[in-house]
Amino acid sequence: MNPPAAHPPPPRPKILVRGVNWLGDAIMTTPALLRLRQALPQAEIVLLTHIKLAGLWPHHPSINEVLTFSDSDPVFQIARSLRRQNFETALLLPNSPRSALEAWWAGIPRRIGYAARWRRWLLTDPLAHRPGLVAMHKRSTREVWRLINTPPATPLPALPATAHQIHHYLHLTATLGADSHPLAPQIFVADGEIRAAQRKFELASDPQWPWIGLNPGAEYGPAKRWPRERFVAAALEIHRRFPCRWVLFGGDGDTELAAGLASQLEYGLKRLPAEARLGPPRMVLNLAGATSLRELASVLCVCRVLLTNDTGPMHLAAAVGTPVVVPFGSTSPELTGPGLPGDPRHHLLKTDAPCAPCFLRRCPIDLRCLRNQSVESVVQAVLQAAQRTTS
Repeated sequence: MNPPAAHPPPPRPKILVRGVNWLGDAIMTTPALLRLRQALPQAEIVLLTHIKLAGLWPHHPSINEVLTFSDSDPVFQIARSLRRQNFETALLLPNSPRSALEAWWAGIPRRIGYAARWRRWLLTDPLAHRPGLVAMHKRSTREVWRLINTPPATPLPALPATAHQIHHYLHLTATLGADSHPLAPQIFVADGEIRAAQRKFELASDPQWPWIGLNPGAEYGPAKRWPRERFVAAALEIHRRFPCRWVLFGGDGDTELAAGLASQLEYGLKRLPAEARLGPPRMVLNLAGATSLRELASVLCVCRVLLTNDTGPMHLAAAVGTPVVVPFGSTSPELTGPGLPGDPRHHLLKTDAPCAPCFLRRCPIDLRCLRNQSVESVVQAVLQAAQRTTS
């Protein structure tokens, strides 16, 4: 009796995913990448990302390999290196013409992306914008003044959960058969990495004195930044009610801001009543500009809560499982908030300023969307998040 005929293994599709170029946006793509892996468990999924974001992807189960590029790499050079990889499909997460040109020039047979301006002809599968898309409309200065002087008679209707940016990427991966239902964004950090970061930055764990993170910067611009003096006032009040230590975060452009905040916080802690000053010798640790992206993710894992502006580390903290408290200013938590929309671990605060969200980098009036957010409301949110984490 002859043995049964051997069947060749099913083909293993090789897919290029062109990543986005900003930290927060990259983290918001992870639900789509995880869904893509669920749909195509045998596929070889290769991510092309800016080198500054390479530290996000170690241990990520959705990715087989990471390719990087830098700002100085020309399009034709990237395309030439991609051509040698023999990809069958390119899934383009950014809307940029450049990302489509890279895949077209690389000769990838199937190229999937949104049919944005100047690139439709470069795509084999140009997708119309998804249902439920809400555009981020930047208000003019005239529009801001009009809204302040003549507020709308009735509040604007609440945005649906499907307005969130994570659905932008889920709709793309659905083209390849992936489930479009949302997941929480996730970044994976190994226990050994966390321990190494604790040793390097002297972040010893002490359940009696947990670390709370402060992230006072925002690369996008000052219209996203809750005032520094309020960060200090909130931290001191939290310390009075909840024994803790403080670790400050920020990029290279935030070092001066963080140093000033750390100095004010240390001075304020010394002036507290004696019973509130008991604790470890080191109560404030300033890590602004001192960590790699991978180290930042590891240290955020150590924090009980992160008090932050709307910026990349906000998304990273939520994606590694740390609750965040965020005073929102010029942007919209319904569109680009951290984590899975509606996650009760996170406190996304905003006021009823009629001009918000304006999506501007600089406020043309008095920053009332952030200045109307009281220290006490932020303190209460941090305490709730911290106590929820311990329960």
